[in-house]
Amino acid sequence: MSIRPRLGAEVPELTARVARASNPAGTTAMWVRDRLDGLWEDEDFAGWYPRDGRPGISPAQLATVSVLQFLLDLSDRDAAEAVRCRIDFKYALGLELDDPGFHHSVLGDFRERLLEEGRADRLLDLALARLKEAGLVRERTTQRTDSTHVITDVATMPATSDDRQALAGIHSRLERRGLLPGEHLTDGGYTSLVHMERVSREHQVTLTGPLPGNRTRQHRHQEGYARDDFRIDYDRQEVTCPQGQVSKGWHGPYPTSSPDAAPLIVARFTKEQCQPCPARAACTTSGDGKRTVGFPPRELLELQVRNRADQQDPAWRKRYAVRSGVEGTVCELAHGHGMRHCRYRGQPKAHLQHVLTAIAVNIERLSQLPPGENPAPRPPTAFQDYLDQHDIKRLRSWRAVS
Repeated sequence: MSIRPRLGAEVPELTARVARASNPAGTTAMWVRDRLDGLWEDEDFAGWYPRDGRPGISPAQLATVSVLQFLLDLSDRDAAEAVRCRIDFKYALGLELDDPGFHHSVLGDFRERLLEEGRADRLLDLALARLKEAGLVRERTTQRTDSTHVITDVATMPATSDDRQALAGIHSRLERRGLLPGEHLTDGGYTSLVHMERVSREHQVTLTGPLPGNRTRQHRHQEGYARDDFRIDYDRQEVTCPQGQVSKGWHGPYPTSSPDAAPLIVARFTKEQCQPCPARAACTTSGDGKRTVGFPPRELLELQVRNRADQQDPAWRKRYAVRSGVEGTVCELAHGHGMRHCRYRGQPKAHLQHVLTAIAVNIERLSQLPPGENPAPRPPTAFQDYLDQHDIKRLRSWRAVS
């Protein structure tokens, strides 16, 4: 099957006139045509089809129908019927009013073609490129994971995988699309010292999120000597304890079992140093009576100390509170578009569903904005109205501090 040349990309005059008369305010499908010129062109799919063979239906039209199908939660039969019957679909696809459409099985065949050679991600690349050309998404802004106002990457991972395993792939794909953020807000499931250092060095992106706290017994109970009470001298490879004793051994850095965890340097104190110490009970409870201190290399330790200090800064908390908006997006995807209910079996098909849903949600959100305007603020909740009526100050975010 080869690509059939389209008669023209312009919307037929009669179709446009009827669509405008029946939908004066427009629809999302009509916005795709007006603002994005249909999202795709047949030339974008030229490499997906052989040069000879029976002419097929326009792949650009099929891609648009597939996205609108997931936008409106339509089955293949319902989507094909919408192409035949709905004026705004004909407008979006540039069809004559008497166009008979196509059989619903064509959509399944098109999805099978999208499953080959990473074409689902290529479809998202093309859609984001159109959005970028239209000035609706930009590079080096602040982005949030697990979601933003415009979802810019889609990664389908097994339920048993660690979120941190997805981070390198996310940044690589964003760099390829020219949509790397300046600051990337994530939750604690994505952050680690290794990732923070690597993404800053390789992509010049600031990864912002909470690092795990100090898990030592002394720090948890707020008693005794924790690691931060020891003075580390990287140049002389020595560690000095609060009682003035200098370590007798410096080993590592040792690689850890997880590629996401920082390598570890271990400094050791001897029995002769620890057993006579009057503060030994506050320092160690090990059976051999000696203390060891583990810590990452210098640049990672400085990053860790700086991050933990930032987390106590009200300005950092206020900036990071922006990420709380992702929960509404997750809810919208899960309950409004059935993201957690997979239509198909197998991870590749699930990923294709996620990509089509992401593109659909993007155009649904952006279509609600007048050209050139930023997203309108959400209307206040009933509780916020109550606070306003009683002159009670409400914060920009309840996670922020005044």
